[in-house]
Amino acid sequence: MGKLVVVDHPLVQHKLSLMRDKNCGTKDFRQLLEEVGMLMAYEVTRSLPLREIEVETPIATCRTKVLAGKKLGIVPILRAGLGMVDGVMNLVPAAKVGHIGLYRDPVTHLPVEYYCKLPPDVNERDLFVLDPMLATGGSSIAAIDILKERGCTSIKLVCLVGCPEGVQAVQEAHPDVDIYIAAIDEKLNENKYIVPGLGDAGDRLFGTK
Repeated sequence: MGKLVVVDHPLVQHKLSLMRDKNCGTKDFRQLLEEVGMLMAYEVTRSLPLREIEVETPIATCRTKVLAGKKLGIVPILRAGLGMVDGVMNLVPAAKVGHIGLYRDPVTHLPVEYYCKLPPDVNERDLFVLDPMLATGGSSIAAIDILKERGCTSIKLVCLVGCPEGVQAVQEAHPDVDIYIAAIDEKLNENKYIVPGLGDAGDRLFGTK
């Protein structure tokens, strides 16, 4: 079973509380989501492999460490995942970015794919799938399905707020995928929204309804 990591860093929890407030406007919500994305990426990249190199400082030559291993890829799920991209890329600017577009059918609540554009070497990269809301888990599962169909084997899911139902669904569908999340809330309501959650992250990010 993949890891479930709740990122309980004080700054993450503080910024998430500000985002939950219904009076948090689009500009502030967007900035906070980017900041939380960067803080989450710090935790997600904790286990990246390193290799030694030799560097000449102004004082002496030394052995020091740089990133090794696979190249990185960031795959936001449209729309809301876009709000986390810049924050993650602030830490790993050399990463390539793919996009997967999914929307939730209003009747069945199942994900429907409408867009997919990925780096040509996506199957050679360590991937971070960005999906702020882990509600039913349907969108995250569908996005991971799409990546695995293209030969991807190293995938981490990075979310902001989830619920037990969504976490369980992803773990059952993709037990090899680690999940990083800032908060696991109480439940889903009858409309498949997270309670208490923070509403529709995409609408709050872009000022739509």
